[in-house]
Amino acid sequence: MEAPIIYNAEPAVNQVIDEWYSWMAIERNCSKHTLDAYSRDLSAFIAYITEHFGFPPGLNELQGLTNADFRGYLAMRHNKGLSHSSTARAISTIRSFFKYLDFSEVIHNAAIKTIKTPKLPRSIPKPLSQLEAKAAINTIGQLHPTPWVAARDLAILMLLYGCGLRISEALNLNIEDLPSDGIITVNGKGKKQRIVPLLPIVMDSIDYYLRKYPGNLDGKKPLFIGVQGNRLNAGVIQRQIRKLRITLELPATATPHALRHSFATHLLAHGGDLRTIQELLGHESLSTTQRYTDVDLTQLIQVFQESHPRA
Repeated sequence: MEAPIIYNAEPAVNQVIDEWYSWMAIERNCSKHTLDAYSRDLSAFIAYITEHFGFPPGLNELQGLTNADFRGYLAMRHNKGLSHSSTARAISTIRSFFKYLDFSEVIHNAAIKTIKTPKLPRSIPKPLSQLEAKAAINTIGQLHPTPWVAARDLAILMLLYGCGLRISEALNLNIEDLPSDGIITVNGKGKKQRIVPLLPIVMDSIDYYLRKYPGNLDGKKPLFIGVQGNRLNAGVIQRQIRKLRITLELPATATPHALRHSFATHLLAHGGDLRTIQELLGHESLSTTQRYTDVDLTQLIQVFQESHPRA
């Protein structure tokens, strides 16, 4: 698997970029979206180095990059008005690339380790309210005239809200992944697997979709099929959610991923503990899951301010 063309670097650099790209795709199991973003980041960095040196860089030039060279790249991004989040991702990409070069014993550059990532404000997930989530579930099946498609869309939203799955995790399920014991194994980011229980109402919605589907689905075939007979593309569900936003007057933050946020936030609000929610979501770090306590506290303060007679 070759990466997109990376400007005008020396052949040895282009070759190792292709190897890194393949390693990220196969060993790290990065999505195409992530790979495309990494490719753009590395392309921009190589372009900067080319202009910086006045000629296409080779492996020797990459090995000789200093702290000042890397900081010059960050300063250039700052002067262009690029966001901190974009720059943080760019640094992560460059670190990943140089870490691969070091791991593969191609070159060693210790200067990249001295570069600090810009501090980002802690983002708070934006879930739907419980009423909004229920309205989305109740309405999604009315947006498509074809019964089996409507049933499919409902089953997907039930997985997102009822199990906290990412949209990619739901759409990557195959028929053989369906449980016989109410427990489903989900393949998450980085090939990490986790066990998630299926609520009976979620399984019922999947069974209903399978009964409505006009073809035969078995074995290793995708669970969720598009109208052309192939594995369903995430863009189709994203489009349906946009229709839901218009129909129900939901906020712009109402996306498929917002249903995953809603799953976690509503569990926490009803007494779920952080460790359990962490396992259900497949978060590697508990600090990632702790963001949902900020959401819960924010909603608590809002209710207090709206309801207390002296607020």
